[in-house]
Amino acid sequence: MQLAFQSIGVVYGDIGTSPLYVFSSTFSDRIPTKNNILGALSLIIYSLTLFPLIKYILVVLRANDNGDGGTFAMYSLICRHARVSAIPSTQLQGEDEMNLSAYKLNINPNKNLKRAKKIKEAMERSGFAKKCLLVVALLGTCMVIGDGIFTPCISVLSAVDGAKKIHASISSDVLVMISVAILVVLFSVQRFGTDKVGYAFAPAIVVWYLFIGIVGIYNLIQHDPTVLKAFNPMYIFKYFKEDNKQAWISLGGVILCMTGTEAMFADLGHFSVRSIQIAFTGLVYPCLVSTYVGQAAYLSKFPHNVNDAFYKSTPESVYWPMFAAAVLASIIASQAMISATFAIVKQSMSLGCFPRVRVIHTSHKHEGQVYIPEVNYLLMFACVLVTAAFKNTTKIGNAYGIAVVGVMIVTTSLLVLIMLMIWQTNLLLVALFVLVFGSIEMVYFSSMLYKFDKGGYLPLSFAAGLFFVMYVWHYVQIKRYAFEVENKVSTKYLLTLGTDLGITRVPGIGLLYTELTQGIPSIFSHFLSNLPAIHSVLVFVSVKHLAVNKVPTDERFVLRRVGPKDYKMYRCIVRYGYRDRRVGSEEFEDLLMEHLRSFIRSENWMESLEEENIREKVRERAEEQETEIEFLEKSRKAGVIYMLGHSEVKSSEDSCIVKRLVSLEDGKGDAERDISEEQEEEIEFLEKSRRAGVIYMLGHSEVKASENSCMVKRFVVDYVYDFLRRNFRQGLADLQIPNENLIQVGMNYYI
Repeated sequence: MQLAFQSIGVVYGDIGTSPLYVFSSTFSDRIPTKNNILGALSLIIYSLTLFPLIKYILVVLRANDNGDGGTFAMYSLICRHARVSAIPSTQLQGEDEMNLSAYKLNINPNKNLKRAKKIKEAMERSGFAKKCLLVVALLGTCMVIGDGIFTPCISVLSAVDGAKKIHASISSDVLVMISVAILVVLFSVQRFGTDKVGYAFAPAIVVWYLFIGIVGIYNLIQHDPTVLKAFNPMYIFKYFKEDNKQAWISLGGVILCMTGTEAMFADLGHFSVRSIQIAFTGLVYPCLVSTYVGQAAYLSKFPHNVNDAFYKSTPESVYWPMFAAAVLASIIASQAMISATFAIVKQSMSLGCFPRVRVIHTSHKHEGQVYIPEVNYLLMFACVLVTAAFKNTTKIGNAYGIAVVGVMIVTTSLLVLIMLMIWQTNLLLVALFVLVFGSIEMVYFSSMLYKFDKGGYLPLSFAAGLFFVMYVWHYVQIKRYAFEVENKVSTKYLLTLGTDLGITRVPGIGLLYTELTQGIPSIFSHFLSNLPAIHSVLVFVSVKHLAVNKVPTDERFVLRRVGPKDYKMYRCIVRYGYRDRRVGSEEFEDLLMEHLRSFIRSENWMESLEEENIREKVRERAEEQETEIEFLEKSRKAGVIYMLGHSEVKSSEDSCIVKRLVSLEDGKGDAERDISEEQEEEIEFLEKSRRAGVIYMLGHSEVKASENSCMVKRFVVDYVYDFLRRNFRQGLADLQIPNENLIQVGMNYYI
């Protein structure tokens, strides 16, 4: 209930301010008739029922990735159940494939299992399918970010329009300036975090919903209760039959009643499934239906006021309180998609599909609550630009609708795959889902494209620009990883390291960072060619961001030896989910040493266990032979018959086995003591090396297009990617390494 209360302030502000502009956008170019109003109201009621209530609350929220939502969460959920990830940082091969116990696939055998397996195998074999899946996820991400740009613009501008009642001569430029000032303040408070912002905003949004719900009931009773006939879906058919082209065009305004629907799923990581469901069904849905019914009742008597339906239908006695609540609610409405944008950018960055930015965790209780300064200021700049350029809600609404329905189509596409492959839903139910939701979404999308030249081009332009940046980053990361794999050094290379080459071991622990999880990275030989010395303890560290939201702490570090024991070289694979918090260098060193100690002890314990197994087998064999000897003695007492030759029974063989067993039993304690002493010596050596200092060794790499590359590839790699790499956060900053503990060597990657 606590999270449900918070979610009202963070998630539901956007959809709650839709009544400010839905009817004005639906009938922006005409005065509606009574039948038009009933048809539009029926469309609004059933759109709210079908999409936010049935599709998202009852179905989509179940497709979360262990509590995390959004298009990338759905993508990661699919990747965990099939090997379809096209992201290099999650591709662990051969001996490096590790199963996370908390994320194992649990397939319940049923009649749909064969179909699910066929789909899974077909996708795993198809490189094209893997790329298409990633492209869809990236497009969904871009649309959500576009949604985060338009939500503040249209919400704030539509609320500020109510100030015209102060004086009719207030110009649109003044209203735009007020809106811009409010937007700047809104983005300035984001640094306090979703937790504090949610608690501060939730009471105001609760008041807002109660206001619009009560006013809606008042308008219904006061003006025209007969609009309740719109609950009959036949009025939708009558609406289209009367003028199908105008009805189809008006869908671009009707779709705005669902703005912020995706926030329920994208913001899921900040809250929980149950809290989102409680808030929507208990407060949001009934109040929204009430206010739309109330506005329709007012417009049935005063259709000429359709361009300002919300404020005109507000009673005089509560106008100014309603205006104050609307301005505050519009500010809060923006919070839903801003928080969703932060969450989805962090997911994309963790999975190697977005340039590095600074991520600040703003809550100790809920790890999904983050703040990203660079994204916050870019959003603010874009919102101010859009508000100043468009100046009215109608044009912004044309742009906004495409972003809203675009995200819905992406979510539906990914959900169908989840239903077929993971949930193993009955094929008829899947077909029904696609028929109902997919077809309606495509009709809405076609209506929005009709207004492409009236502002609809803007979200598609934003999405195209973001997609280009994300795809370039992803493409180069893949090629860079492939370059490292192709140029890795064999482990036999270690055997050549000795005094002959002049390689010396210096006190301390060296942590060499590499993308590889097997083999020796080429950067290691590059280090030695520039600095012919390595530390007394060397750890090859590979940081992997897996397509899961969290990795259990006990499965975070995976360790093994590299080369013989006396080389004191180890490989450490550190695994993070996209919601896991990265630790600082000092805490990382403590965790690494703790796991190294455990690894050494467990390794020696396994060796002693193998020796114990050998001793047990010898003991069992000795017991078998003792039994055989007893049988021989018993047979001898029964009598010995001499046949042909003269034979004597000797006990030399059995005494040898007994002596061997006694020798092993006597040496068991010594062996255990030797193992214990050996492991304690190695651990003590590790501690001594750490006291000498921990040095981080990183490659300062530059990625260049190879000489035989085409002009487009040269431009993308040498200029676009290089610009992104230089102007966004460097990977070094994420590790929080003190400068005095850092060694870097330059290296070029040719792809």
